[in-house]
Amino acid sequence: MAVARTHCVALIGVTGHLVEVEADVGNGMAGLHLTGMLDTALSEARDRVRSAVVNSRHTWPDARITVSLFPASLPKRGSMFDVAIAVALLAAAGVVPIAKVAEPFFLGELGLDGSVRPVRGVLPAVLAAVAAGARTVVVPARNAAEAGLVPDVTVIPAATLGQLVSWLRSDDPFDGLPAEGPGPGGAGDGARPVSSGVPGFSRSSGGPGSFADPGFSAGHGASAGPGAILPDLGDVAGQPLARHALEVCAAGGHNLWMLGPPGTGKTMLAERLPTLLPPLQLDQALEVTAIHSVAGVLPQDRPLLIRPPFMAPHHTATVAAIIGGGGGMIRPGAVSLAHRGVLFMDEAPEYPMAVLDSLRQPLESGRVTVSRALGSVTFPARFMLVLAANKCPCGQPSVASDPCRCTPTVRRRYLGRLSGPLLDRVDVKVSLHRSTRRELLADRRFIEPSRVVAERVLVARERAAKRLANTPWRCNAEVPTRALHTEYRPPPKAMFPLLQQLDSGRLSARGLDRVLKLAWTLADLGGKKEPELHETNSALGLWLGEEW
Repeated sequence: MAVARTHCVALIGVTGHLVEVEADVGNGMAGLHLTGMLDTALSEARDRVRSAVVNSRHTWPDARITVSLFPASLPKRGSMFDVAIAVALLAAAGVVPIAKVAEPFFLGELGLDGSVRPVRGVLPAVLAAVAAGARTVVVPARNAAEAGLVPDVTVIPAATLGQLVSWLRSDDPFDGLPAEGPGPGGAGDGARPVSSGVPGFSRSSGGPGSFADPGFSAGHGASAGPGAILPDLGDVAGQPLARHALEVCAAGGHNLWMLGPPGTGKTMLAERLPTLLPPLQLDQALEVTAIHSVAGVLPQDRPLLIRPPFMAPHHTATVAAIIGGGGGMIRPGAVSLAHRGVLFMDEAPEYPMAVLDSLRQPLESGRVTVSRALGSVTFPARFMLVLAANKCPCGQPSVASDPCRCTPTVRRRYLGRLSGPLLDRVDVKVSLHRSTRRELLADRRFIEPSRVVAERVLVARERAAKRLANTPWRCNAEVPTRALHTEYRPPPKAMFPLLQQLDSGRLSARGLDRVLKLAWTLADLGGKKEPELHETNSALGLWLGEEW
């Protein structure tokens, strides 16, 4: 019998690598032998594949079956290879034509009853297959919507192995599987190919490559599903400075630190930051969706994430949970799941210092590399960091009737868990105070809903995008040091207060860069061509945590 070949994809991080699956049915002791640097889940595929083939009413070859996954030196993990292995050995046994399985890519896990089950990472796998020249990809029916986001490829949803084999044995072209009734994903799964491309996408006023979804507004967060009650900035009263800081951070992609007693609205403000951010552009949406797909947290009803994600890990999270890691397959951590969105760390001093300091490198580079004995994996991690903290461990307000009992040493040690290098990377620092009844009532006249503020943020981002056209940067927070001090350097009069603070030692070289980025954001919000003295003074006050 001839050797049959087909294709699959191995994922390392969010990067897919082409894998050629070869099957040979020949003489020797009967059994299925898999080779090619496999993990435990993939080594167990021999049992899943055998049961799936037999329960799909096909004869299992009574011969020695050798399946090789090439390149042999590439680590292969997970159950995504099940369908490709089954199809290759059935082709080698003469059940399906060898030529029919040579061109398509096959992705999916097999159940013992022959059902094709969904797997993680279908979107980056299909992207890698298209980059390798694939024109047809067979995926589990429940992953078809996710795979259909990739243009220039025919996506064939398969509900069962028997259905797939029947189609491969027929003379039908690569344009759909015969219907076998409702599949596991709902009525009609596997009945026809899924059209590729992104519905609702257009190049509109949201910037180059943004979404024009009639059901979407710039004031919607990433985690909200259809019909969900979304948080709104209009719910926050009594904190005008903090609301302004939130608008500045959203307009420029800056990091934020909020310090204040409990009940002043720190968590409410952080949860409403995503409602001010504009929708993701197409390339950003595909990148964010690929990360969530690999992590296995992609919502089934929303195959494409078009809203900035919001992650709020608990303060007991480990370094692996925040940065990424895992025993076998390395998974993305919270910093990568918050890519192009917001990472909120409430009660920041309660986090282990190792976790807090591990954020310093991804905050600078926008990516994180997780190294293990078998290799290294790099995940994108360009996020907005929001830190919130009480002024002391007890969190009690210091009033005359019930003063705080924490000593200055205890307070200093508590806030000292936030290291200087970490806070130096935070652009905006805001102190929140308890508001009186009169202040709350007076502030309600100036409260604006998220939709109004988001419109100003979108206009400011469009100004920045126009200025940064033909550069790899999307917002002011991404502009590097060299550009800030050359083509984007403010006039000497505006630089004067910053240079004074630099000479006095209150402002570091990194802090100067952060203040310049803030000044450009304030200029964009104010509709100015470049920062003036007012913008640099205001930016300096936000960075120092003072009101200017």
